[in-house]
Amino acid sequence: MFKSLKISKITIISLLIFFMGLLLIFPLHLLPCLLSGLLVFELVNAITHLLQKLIPVNKARLISVVLLGTSIVTILSIFVFTVISLILHEIKTPDKFLQRFMLIFDKARHQLPPCIVIYLPESADEFRQIIKEWLYMHINEIQIFGRGAIHIFFTLLAGMILGAIIALQNIPDIKSLTPFTNALLQRSIILSNAFHNVVFAQLKISLVNTILSAIFLLLCVPLFNVYIPLTKTLILITFIMGLIPLIGNLISNILIFLVSLSVSIWAAVIILSYLIAIHKLEYFLNARIIGMRINSHAWELLFAMLVFDAAFGFSGLIAAPMYYAYLKSEFKNEKLI
Repeated sequence: MFKSLKISKITIISLLIFFMGLLLIFPLHLLPCLLSGLLVFELVNAITHLLQKLIPVNKARLISVVLLGTSIVTILSIFVFTVISLILHEIKTPDKFLQRFMLIFDKARHQLPPCIVIYLPESADEFRQIIKEWLYMHINEIQIFGRGAIHIFFTLLAGMILGAIIALQNIPDIKSLTPFTNALLQRSIILSNAFHNVVFAQLKISLVNTILSAIFLLLCVPLFNVYIPLTKTLILITFIMGLIPLIGNLISNILIFLVSLSVSIWAAVIILSYLIAIHKLEYFLNARIIGMRINSHAWELLFAMLVFDAAFGFSGLIAAPMYYAYLKSEFKNEKLI
């Protein structure tokens, strides 16, 4: 059978081991580590490609890692500082924080039907009590979420460090490698190429999503004499978050919804409905755009996303395009398809 397919046993064994390792990523909750590592590796290679025209390759790689590392540390520092400052500010002035929400509730009373209004808090004290009760009832879930967030942060950080270290390594001479090591190296290269293709496709998806959101927020919404604060900032956040498959779009939608609540509850509902429609459209955009990038039909990628979602949950849904692109590349290289 193997002779007819002309696939060496070493290739088959390396494929099985490599793909088993990829599947173990899910139960070990290391997908953030894998994605961040691949991202840093690709970014270092991209920057190196630009710099090596001016300086030697080894120095170009080192400078690329330094530039990228400095940028990441700066962005993370600004983000952490901003979040901590915001939290400290709200802790010092909790009444102002509650009053802002009460203003939203007061507006909602005049816009929502009575059957919904009766569930809204009538005062800041009542709202504070509701928050306390909710926190008490969901303390376990909050702790689990906190531990999960910390785990994701450190796995992301570990992945970035590993990606940078691997990017700094010199490309080994194939002749000096054993056949099995060379086979595993080829698997890694194919995975890296698959990730590269998916990332560039995601860039297009984010751009389309941002354009649709911008048209709605800047052109359509003002036609009804409704003006959303921080619109340009929200559009920028939409683009940046859109680079994160699926979940990034969800984060930007929540931010836009929260900001639009300050204007009107109905405006927020309409905007959220539109954003949800875009979010659903992203599934098909993923399939279409990424499918074109990896030479696959849209239905293939949609099917892969459904299977991975059913098997591994949300992590599987995020990883599905890359995993499918990798598998298809392997099959094409071995002329199985």
